[in-house]
Amino acid sequence: MAEARRIVVKVGSSSLTTASGGLDADRVDALVDVLAKVRDAGGREVVLVSSGAIAAGLAPLGLDRRPKDLARQQAAASVGQGLLVARYTASFARYGARVGQILLTSDDMSRRAHYRNAYRTLEQLLAMGAMPIVNENDTVATDEIRFGDNDRLAALVAHLVRADLLVLLSDVDGLYDGDPSRPGTSRIEEVRGPQDLEGIEIGSAGKAGVGTGGMVTKVEAARIAAAAGIPVVLTSASRAADALAGRDTGTYFHRTGRRSAGRLLWLAHASAPRGALILDEGAVRAVVHGRKSLLPAGIAAVEGEFGAGEPVELRDAHGRPVARGLVNFDAKEIPQLLGRSTKELARELGSAYEREVVHRDDLVVLHPWNG
Repeated sequence: MAEARRIVVKVGSSSLTTASGGLDADRVDALVDVLAKVRDAGGREVVLVSSGAIAAGLAPLGLDRRPKDLARQQAAASVGQGLLVARYTASFARYGARVGQILLTSDDMSRRAHYRNAYRTLEQLLAMGAMPIVNENDTVATDEIRFGDNDRLAALVAHLVRADLLVLLSDVDGLYDGDPSRPGTSRIEEVRGPQDLEGIEIGSAGKAGVGTGGMVTKVEAARIAAAAGIPVVLTSASRAADALAGRDTGTYFHRTGRRSAGRLLWLAHASAPRGALILDEGAVRAVVHGRKSLLPAGIAAVEGEFGAGEPVELRDAHGRPVARGLVNFDAKEIPQLLGRSTKELARELGSAYEREVVHRDDLVVLHPWNG
């Protein structure tokens, strides 16, 4: 951990705000003190993924708790995001450091051009000595507000920037083998694989009620990052300095896999399928086992409404998802392609139809398939 040169740090809403809403300036300054010193010591690079926009907007809008309806969540995010970045800007300015705001959505990151743009922006900010502060674009990204979380976003950003370490900060100092408030539970110091978590009771969101995550989302984020070759430390915000210095704190998740194509990780974990293509048995075998592109001849049916370039789910004849990919045709075009060869389609419809429905470079296998 102490040797990691590029680090992604994620901090949750409960570590930055009060339970009633509004930013806690002392907490923000304490985190910035740690991160600024890490950057200044030996040229280490830090990307901060920060929650807190919705929570920061509660008090200014007269809300005493996180609203359940989407419109007010978006309004709170709109007000709170400006306050959040302004607070970080002022706090990092004490160290002569500049900050750059990056708001991402899963839809942005599942598209090739947008993915490259996000990577270039982050790389350029780091090259110019600025501190990137990443958050989900909660004002417009409805799926993120209702289902997403910044723990998962942090894992994907860590892969995007090729980080050496991911540090997840919350209000709990690690993963426990039960409810930390109950006597007899103990902190799990290391996780080497899924087998180490069997039988572990993992809690949900904390009592503050200002965030959307909890230990479940943090463990899932750690799994995603570790599978992509990035070790993870899960600890409390108050022990961030210990984690970044390599001292014993929190729970350490060992790498369980190797780095893969970055965009495919986003496609697997951050994209929301707009529809589905039902494959015959031969197509499933070609896609899953042969890692081939999906051709029109192997498609039995199409579901949903989607446009070219959007993510779709690939399912077998029983409806089980086997893969996810970016489709090259609109949903309304596909029915006329079903079960037909690309050469036949080219003769009848033109050369634009002599191509894959989903190219193998835009496809990720989700689960093993045994037929």
